[in-house]
Amino acid sequence: MSAFDPGAAAQPGSGVFGLPQRRHEAACVLVPVPFDATTSYRDGTREGPAAILEASRQVDLFDLQTGRPYERGICMLEPDPEIVGLAMEARRAAEPIIAKGGADLASPADRRALEIVDRAGAAVNRIVEASVAQILAEGRVPGLVGGDHATPFGAIRAAARHAKELGVLHFDAHADLRVAYEGFRWSHASIMDNVLREIPEVTRLVQLGIRDFSEAEHARIQAEDGRVVSFFDVEWQRRKAEGEKLSALCAELVRPLPEQVWVSFDIDGLDPALCPNTGTPVPGGLGFVEACLVLETLARSGRRIVGFDLVEVAPGDRDADEWDANVGARLLYKLCGFALLTN
Repeated sequence: MSAFDPGAAAQPGSGVFGLPQRRHEAACVLVPVPFDATTSYRDGTREGPAAILEASRQVDLFDLQTGRPYERGICMLEPDPEIVGLAMEARRAAEPIIAKGGADLASPADRRALEIVDRAGAAVNRIVEASVAQILAEGRVPGLVGGDHATPFGAIRAAARHAKELGVLHFDAHADLRVAYEGFRWSHASIMDNVLREIPEVTRLVQLGIRDFSEAEHARIQAEDGRVVSFFDVEWQRRKAEGEKLSALCAELVRPLPEQVWVSFDIDGLDPALCPNTGTPVPGGLGFVEACLVLETLARSGRRIVGFDLVEVAPGDRDADEWDANVGARLLYKLCGFALLTN
């Protein structure tokens, strides 16, 4: 067998980023979770992992910020068939609830639908938590590839139990602090509410890119008394426009985080020109390089990135528009690289 050439085109049948490594050879193991039961504006993020995998084979493997992360080994697992089945069942049950905005859910049919969706979400959490806990036990870095933003709850819980004390760096257009949004216990819009309520080992949540949130979520941020630190997008952009250095802002953002950190990256934290097909796009947001400079600041701060997730990538019409998957694949390689720099 010929030696692997990182500058050559990806070979047919190769793994993520065109790499040949299998799980036992990889320092970073990616867990695809094609599940998007509760996406409330438009669905399709369940197609994200497959689209990112396909697009990843066009990513160049040498990176100015992270060097040669491929040398440490990166692999993506096969999707769990149970999750694939749960995704179909839960989405069918959720659609009538989503269509009426989660209102008037008193009928027996509505209650049954909510039970199906919540049971599926809980099952996904258990499967993901077990998978990520095993990766951590093997001394590898886990990365979850969603799916909607509900999917990493089990991964964050596994990482928090492993680390004992964990910070979450959360890139997103949304605060995701809604309580059981539209009636769904494990809604994509409730991920950080669930993390704060259910995972006491998460001692600090730092959010960046936030620009679409309810008044109740804003009040919740204030009421958390420092456990949640939100860098609202309008304030971040204003400070840059008034002459503050991005490097100083990045350092300020990283400062509240504890020694061990999980990075949760909803792609809609970026400018929607970079992710036009994501489930809930919002004007504003971060540039790609800007987000990478934040990640570099975190990686070089002495903190350890225990693991990460990349969620809400939706490919749209894959025959006509591969932009979301293209951006997602490149962001995923950056996340792998920065995490491996710290491990």
